[in-house]
Amino acid sequence: MKTIIQIVLWIACIVLGYLIYKSVTGPIEFKKVKEQRFAKVISVMKDIRNSQEAYKTVNGKFANDFQSLVSFVDTGKYTITQQRDSSYMEFDRNYGIDLLKEITIIDTLGFVSVKDSLFKGDNRYKTMMNVPFGQNGETFEMKADIIEKSGYRAPVFEVKVKKDIILYDQPKDLLARENSQVSVEEVNGSEIKVGSLTEVSTNGNWPPIYDKKGEQ
Repeated sequence: MKTIIQIVLWIACIVLGYLIYKSVTGPIEFKKVKEQRFAKVISVMKDIRNSQEAYKTVNGKFANDFQSLVSFVDTGKYTITQQRDSSYMEFDRNYGIDLLKEITIIDTLGFVSVKDSLFKGDNRYKTMMNVPFGQNGETFEMKADIIEKSGYRAPVFEVKVKKDIILYDQPKDLLARENSQVSVEEVNGSEIKVGSLTEVSTNGNWPPIYDKKGEQ
């Protein structure tokens, strides 16, 4: 009986030690996985944002779906222009003399492929709708609209994905805590998103640390 009790106590100590170990290392491992996955997701969202900004430059609005956006990147072109000032003399009937007229001339110098300008030969734009680490073929949710701001009609867009999709295999308690984050050093809320359908903004809701990681 004494031997059995000792064995049970040893097992209890081992289990307790393991639980203590996991309580310490679990959040550390979670943070490591989270930051690595978030960095990849944010990198793709930046590609989407760059593509949307190029789309707006050419079309005056943002794309409402990925099919239109990918097609644009594949075939679209930027117009390269040069602006220069000029002047000439013109007879003014009111004064009865020649007066100097100043004008601005815009010259078209050529065209540059959007695909080459943004992705430099890389075809990753063709799959930028797919959420990295998504286990069931999840895609980013993207919408575009025109809103009224101070009497001005402004095109806007928003792209977002739930953290639950990216961190699908992580401990539920740590994931719940992540979804309720409120900190300048974290991605706040339950989603990672860029742009807005209510404000004229193309910013993301991630902290600057993820921009620095993309520059490395």
